[in-house]
Amino acid sequence: MYIPGMEFCPKMSCWTARTVLLVTFVVLLIHQGSQHSVASASPTPFEDYSEEKKGPVPVNESEIGELVNVSRLKEDLQKGLDQLKSDYMKHLSLRSASGSIENLQVDFEGETYTLQEIAQIGRKGPQLIVVNLSSFPTVMKDVLKALNDSGMGLNPQQDGTTIFIPVPKVTKEYRESLAKNAKTLFQKFKDHSRDIQNKYIREVKKKEKEVSSDLAHSVQQQIHSMAELYVSEGEKVMITKQNELLGKD
Repeated sequence: MYIPGMEFCPKMSCWTARTVLLVTFVVLLIHQGSQHSVASASPTPFEDYSEEKKGPVPVNESEIGELVNVSRLKEDLQKGLDQLKSDYMKHLSLRSASGSIENLQVDFEGETYTLQEIAQIGRKGPQLIVVNLSSFPTVMKDVLKALNDSGMGLNPQQDGTTIFIPVPKVTKEYRESLAKNAKTLFQKFKDHSRDIQNKYIREVKKKEKEVSSDLAHSVQQQIHSMAELYVSEGEKVMITKQNELLGKD
């Protein structure tokens, strides 16, 4: 075997040559081993080092109560949820629309009335409801708005001081329309819950200079979590109502 440098040392012993070969072989092994270690330490393209998503912040009512009125907060959120359930019961039904229309709420000049308090409601055949506003004509615009915004999929037609409302037939399209309106009412409830949440968070922000920043931040997160609990409950109510309207189990 040729060994570099042998030509300059013709008298080198066989033992010395073998020693040189052995040392060279060991150095190569060490070098290859170090490269393998570096490669093993490098992350593979498939490893995910992203942070796990944080779950909802636990609600501690005692802590929230240090900065806001917890009972009032819960009451405001519950009122919104109760209103959603009431709207579903009154306005989103496959039964005759006449009963729902009678109890339809109409806002007029800062006051709220049911439609039967301000109008005469009757029928002209099985598929047509007649609303007579001759005794209260100034409320016509508000009644039409209430009917169009009711979520019942109605198509009111005005003729002077009278409103004619065709009763929709219970078709697949009508069911789908009501289910869509259920989502619209839920979205209004969700926005209302956000407004309540932001109202109480503003209260906390006003007190930030009086308390520790950690407490203020924690309470804001907990208020958000509490609002989300009510929104989540409202979503369950919506899904149940949609399944009922669509005839699903």
